[in-house]
Amino acid sequence: MRFRRWHRPELYGDTSRKRAAFHRKQRLEREAFPLFADQIASTQHSVDEEMARRAIWWDEFERKRRNDRAARWRKGRARLFALPDALRARVRQIWRTCPYPADPASFADFLHQVAVGRLDPDNPPWVFRPTLNPRITRDPQSFGQAFRQIGRKQVAVGAELIEEQLFCGNLGSGILFLWSRPRSIDPSAGLCSDHRLRDAHLRHASQWIDIDVSGPCSDVELALIELLAQAGDPRPVIARRAPAWASRASARSVA
Repeated sequence: MRFRRWHRPELYGDTSRKRAAFHRKQRLEREAFPLFADQIASTQHSVDEEMARRAIWWDEFERKRRNDRAARWRKGRARLFALPDALRARVRQIWRTCPYPADPASFADFLHQVAVGRLDPDNPPWVFRPTLNPRITRDPQSFGQAFRQIGRKQVAVGAELIEEQLFCGNLGSGILFLWSRPRSIDPSAGLCSDHRLRDAHLRHASQWIDIDVSGPCSDVELALIELLAQAGDPRPVIARRAPAWASRASARSVA
């Protein structure tokens, strides 16, 4: 049971500030009725008498506060144990983690909210349960509709700087990250290292676009990525799985 311990009993603190405040109070009482200042002064007691009176009053006041607090705790626990077993166990569980102060007044309000249905023990409001609604683009009509650019960087390739772009999107199988980078076509070889770049493309482009796809991606989605990227770029485009994901896809196909 979560609760905040009451402080240990202490003697009344007799300080110079309290004595000065008491002297000021008596002075203001006399100055309020200057014609009767002497009569008022004769009825006022000394500061030592006042401190002694407060010391006695303080012990009684602290004892009463402790007794009242204990009585409220007993009343709250009686309400708790009047609940059905399953509900009582759940209420005790969420009381341990709730943001309410660990005092009897807060505990009584906590039980009241449960009793009137304002607080659902199975779904307390301080427990955040986000609803995951992934953004899925089904049947996209363009590459920009399916993927959003989230980063870019400059990479030195020999004496040349090329820009790599990072895109993300979800076609249905899961979130995908696409690194797009231009690569040079070797004119002496007649084609680049990928056999799908045929001579028909070489007459119109000096570069081809290499897209590495990271994430769960089916063969159909991989072909769709290449088709969408090719539609928006006159250079040849090759979309292929990143090495780590390519090994996973081959293992799934074997299984």
